Amino acid sequence: MTVRKRLQHVLEGQCGDLKVRDVRIGLGYTAVQLEDGRTGVAYTMGRNKFRGCSALAGNRPVAGRLATELLRGLDSDSPIESSLGLAAANALANATTPRAVEGDVLQAVEFFASDRVGMVGFFSPLVEVIRERVSEIEIFEEDLQLSENLRPASEAATRLPFCDVAVITSTTIINNTVDKLLKAAARCRETILLGSSTPLAPKAFEGTSVTFLSGITVNDPGGILRVVSEGRGTRCFRPFVTKWNIHLTMV
Repeated sequence: MTVRKRLQHVLEGQCGDLKVRDVRIGLGYTAVQLEDGRTGVAYTMGRNKFRGCSALAGNRPVAGRLATELLRGLDSDSPIESSLGLAAANALANATTPRAVEGDVLQAVEFFASDRVGMVGFFSPLVEVIRERVSEIEIFEEDLQLSENLRPASEAATRLPFCDVAVITSTTIINNTVDKLLKAAARCRETILLGSSTPLAPKAFEGTSVTFLSGITVNDPGGILRVVSEGRGTRCFRPFVTKWNIHLTMV
């Protein structure tokens, strides 16, 4: 079963007749707020690929629809629908954090001087700190113009088997490359699924190579909805969220 299907299977039971109160599809992130106030975010993928002036086809408006409808969109071929589905999944999953450790991922995960690290997705604030702690770090990214010495994302699956630690962006759930990458990271000591798009749903990752889930819970839904609507990114999330890390071997 794919990660997308696992998430749907684990979270559908929480949906019931719960409806969507608000949806924001921003330039950087997408946010979904449920009628009980729970709110989740996910990276907006595919924003430059839709035709015409509408990002979504099908049933509109999105607000007022059942949460389970958006959750099922997670497995869509449309990146926008998949982003909405993951934001809905995070609204459902990220309200509670059983056995989670609050704080930055670098405080939760141990790196060794001999480690080779493969990073899928360019997490700029983490790169230099990790580089100082380990033997080698390779960064795989779709947008090679973000920084120097980046490798194409397409090479990640062939390089991760030679790494001790894999740091993988959760946007790989949206573009449906996550399963291939987790399989490639099977021999890694630690495999971290990282970013604001991360669903804090340990059961969905049982039997995979994931050892850490590092994501956020939204404490101030109004603040997050405003940030997303204004096209701002993760650095602007800080006043409105809490970072959490779940060590799957400890759950």
